Amino acid sequence: MNKDTVSRYNAVSEVLKAVAHPKRLMIVEALSEKTRCVSELTEIVGLDTSTVSKHLALMKSAGIVGCDRIGNQVFYNLRVPCILQFIGCIESVILDEAEEKMRIIKRN
Repeated sequence: MNKDTVSRYNAVSEVLKAVAHPKRLMIVEALSEKTRCVSELTEIVGLDTSTVSKHLALMKSAGIVGCDRIGNQVFYNLRVPCILQFIGCIESVILDEAEEKMRIIKRN
């Protein structure tokens, strides 16, 4: 495998890691609805402000979210809404696997 391919897979892996947490997925979903500040996201995901800020910083570093400062508040947005299609694809995999397990159970 050449160096460019390895670099590409490493970059993709970093983005996957950035969404590979239930609370971060909740944040992505909340941001898909509208731009939100940290205090709104804190309420939605049920974590303290510093933890939500760490999650946001990780996702910002991976390029998933962006932010704008308005006065004293920072508002976060989803930079790449297509991430929702990826999450939907993962949900399809989960559903397909569950259906396969049900077929196996019904055969026995």
